[in-house]
Amino acid sequence: MAIEHIFDSASSVMTVVSFITFAGIWAWAWSKSKQDDFAQAAQLPFADEEKQDV
Repeated sequence: MAIEHIFDSASSVMTVVSFITFAGIWAWAWSKSKQDDFAQAAQLPFADEEKQDV
């Protein structure tokens, strides 16, 4: 019975920790300071590749 209580508490704690981690990553990704970096990274697939003479 005591071990079940420990696992229930650990499960609740991990749920809260996971949500806080998710919210932190979400806030970091949508922050204004990262907007320019992500806009530049979004254009990488369209960048011209340098041709190499073989």
